[in-house]
Amino acid sequence: MRSRAAIAMIILCAAAVWRMAPGAVELPAFARVRSRWRPSDAQLLDRNGNPVYEMRIDARGRRLAWTSLDDISPALIAAVLASEDRRFHSHRGVDAIASAAAALRWMTGGRVRGTSTITMQLASMLDPSLARGGHRRSLFEKVRQMRAALALERSWSKREILEAYLNLVVWRGENQGVAAASRAMFAKLPGGITAGEAALMAALLRAPNAGRDAAMRRAMALRARIGAGAPAQGDIAAAADRAFSSVRTRVNPVMLAPHLAARMLGEDRATVRCSLDADLQRVASESLRRRIAEVADRNVDDGAVLVVENATGQVWAYVGGAGRFSPAPWVDGVRAIRQPGSALKPFLYAFAIDRRMLTAASLVEDTPLEVSEERGLYRPMDYDRRFRGLVTVRTALGSSLNIPAVRTIDLVGVDSFADKLRALGIGTVVEEGNYYGAALALGSADVTLWDLVNAYRTLANGGVMSPLTTEEKSGGAREDRRIYSREAAFIVSDILADRAARGETFGLENLLATRYWSAVKTGTSKDMRDNWCVGFTDRFTVGVWVGNVSGAPMRDVTGITGAAPVWLDVMDYLYERYGADAPEAPEGVVARRVSFANAIEPPRTEWFVRGTEPQVAAVRIDDRSPRVVSPADGTIVALDPDIPSDRQRVMFTAARASANVRWFLDGIARGAADRSWVWHPSPGSHTVALIDSAGRTLDSATFVVRGCDTSASALSAATGDAGS
Repeated sequence: MRSRAAIAMIILCAAAVWRMAPGAVELPAFARVRSRWRPSDAQLLDRNGNPVYEMRIDARGRRLAWTSLDDISPALIAAVLASEDRRFHSHRGVDAIASAAAALRWMTGGRVRGTSTITMQLASMLDPSLARGGHRRSLFEKVRQMRAALALERSWSKREILEAYLNLVVWRGENQGVAAASRAMFAKLPGGITAGEAALMAALLRAPNAGRDAAMRRAMALRARIGAGAPAQGDIAAAADRAFSSVRTRVNPVMLAPHLAARMLGEDRATVRCSLDADLQRVASESLRRRIAEVADRNVDDGAVLVVENATGQVWAYVGGAGRFSPAPWVDGVRAIRQPGSALKPFLYAFAIDRRMLTAASLVEDTPLEVSEERGLYRPMDYDRRFRGLVTVRTALGSSLNIPAVRTIDLVGVDSFADKLRALGIGTVVEEGNYYGAALALGSADVTLWDLVNAYRTLANGGVMSPLTTEEKSGGAREDRRIYSREAAFIVSDILADRAARGETFGLENLLATRYWSAVKTGTSKDMRDNWCVGFTDRFTVGVWVGNVSGAPMRDVTGITGAAPVWLDVMDYLYERYGADAPEAPEGVVARRVSFANAIEPPRTEWFVRGTEPQVAAVRIDDRSPRVVSPADGTIVALDPDIPSDRQRVMFTAARASANVRWFLDGIARGAADRSWVWHPSPGSHTVALIDSAGRTLDSATFVVRGCDTSASALSAATGDAGS
């Protein structure tokens, strides 16, 4: 009888208070609350939502990106509901059972607590006038909060209420929202929170400033309420150890990708999601720093790494420099302009193969060469200053021989090759071909790592080029353009993957010889100022630059010792995660067994573009005739007025000349061509020729001597043989 009277009294009192309490205020819509959310940090997030760069822009509290309910661990949601609002899904904003029980305790002098539902708490977060001040909330204030909760439930869904609550609630210290709390306590995204961690986080909602032992006791008490899926005691203890041992160190800002963040975050400094993979970014950054430290004594202080996915063009790693170890940490090495050295050679040979001027089995000369250009004579040399005579294109490219590359660019034309590089997207090649000269074959033009990696990706994609992107999702139509045929791209890729083709220069065992299929090329610019290593598997292309931001030369560092170790570290990591398969030969290529006269190279099976394969299983040497090496055709010799005329010389040299071949200058015999001949120059236009005993002209070159020289000694010397 007494209980019935008490209940009746409660109902009458509640009705009276409800009528007397002020009305509830208007609350914003869910969409507006979410759109107004502003993180305290500008964040660059990777493809999985992990931060790769952070910058604090609001010191009032720590807020990370808004987290969708679908991206929050179900264990955490269950723990919060068990702790804060067990009947959340069954009430309409106010838990009548909990409220009646609280009223009964109040009337009997007991402690009143636990009546605020998640909806009521959220209403107080949305309207500060409903929030508790410095004293206990009055009865009228409580009723006003209830009215606001009922109104909220009529306009918001349960999912929206729960999602907003988890993002707006203050968990511990300055951390507001589930993303900031899970990051600070466990260095995790909300979706990765375990059952033990969830119990601890839910316990801290009621007592955010509790110490480790108190928080653990609360979490253990919560286990019974969670029911199915409740964590083990050991899991809660382990979670407490992690949360309380390093909570301060884990809120340090992440700075894995500062150079890309500078490009993507923009002036509004909002949270942006990009295509990077945080784990790969970390591996590439650490490898670059470690490998640079290993060669620091050779005057190496910086580098850059770029990793892209072949199919999509998405950038998976963007390391613009060596971080705090760099002398210029904000210079972006991925976009810096540098000379690529031999890294351009694959595109030259692919061009020649595409135009059916060469095959992988074609023989090219690695012999002394002079090229007459507007800026003077160009005398290319191989890295080891050796001459190998005739070599195949496969060996010339695989072993990165310079002179065959210069002969090849002379074959295809410097202007045509410059146009091809521009078509590949190398936007820094802006001049006409004669500006770069034949040295363009050896990397005399400036490039960026960004453009160079995409050019190699074009080979990996069978000759089709499209732009790179750092966006998480590639929107719109792709701008695919065919630059090379599938056949030419395949043959060049096969050469770059050929360990034996590299052997002449690099040996069979080196850092480029991976245990899986990969195609790779190194490059070193003039005076060892830049070293490159760029290569690809079927899925990824990886490019590395190592050098000095200042442009200062390195000492005894090549692509193999500088950039290749970083390239191999990154490639091995990708292989362990994703594997690598060798590409299939396209229908337009055929395999033929070839052998070479005079045992120039061992017999082998070679790939050819269909229609260019030899009709017999041998590649013959067609041209062994002598030729003029120096002076090159078109050379201009300038007499120096400060040097006595009889001290000035021009040397004539020939290749493959025998004793029965003679030098002729302007139609006058000068001596046997099997040795060099030195001549005192005289002004005018001259022609030097190699003529055999039968009177046949085997080769010739025309050159011009400029200057004024009328001395008797010079005129006399000009008509006589000066010896060898």
